[in-house]
Amino acid sequence: MQAARGTSIDTGGGESGEAESQSRPRRPRLPVLAGAAFLVCYLLDQASKALAVEHLTDQPDKQLVGSLLQLRLTYNPGAAFSLGTSFTPAIACLAILASLVVIWFAARAHGVIWAIALGVLLAGITGNLTDRLFRDPGVFRGHVVDFLMLPHWPIFNLADVCIDVAAALIVIQALRGVRLDGSREPRPR
Repeated sequence: MQAARGTSIDTGGGESGEAESQSRPRRPRLPVLAGAAFLVCYLLDQASKALAVEHLTDQPDKQLVGSLLQLRLTYNPGAAFSLGTSFTPAIACLAILASLVVIWFAARAHGVIWAIALGVLLAGITGNLTDRLFRDPGVFRGHVVDFLMLPHWPIFNLADVCIDVAAALIVIQALRGVRLDGSREPRPR
């Protein structure tokens, strides 16, 4: 007998429920995947910032790929493009709220791309939030470590890259018509 949500109900018949559950493909543990994506990206961000502070403090710019990609250590009290430098505590509070919202969505995500996108997004948000909470000049006022420099672009870090990659994955899912719950938008005729 099937319940309304598609799960089997054991009516005491024994093996039919077991056989039915074994024939259905197992859903991947998507919250675990989101958590793994978060952990890997968050640790890479924090390690790269520690290395940047250790090796780039009081040093001239270092070229990685000619003049295309250089390393320059800066501390950003604001948001993207150094906007809102006097609103660092408000930015930190918004990042906390955004983190909670992303965790809520990640727990409900269906699909590998959604799980990865939300895990990577959470890593980006919390990577910069960690700086705002624990770096100088103080709690909720800390400056974000930025060190990657492209021509004609603000200096950034791996947390910023994570946010951009996650945004791209979310846009791809939206263009494909794949909703967070795994359903698809109906195609126009």
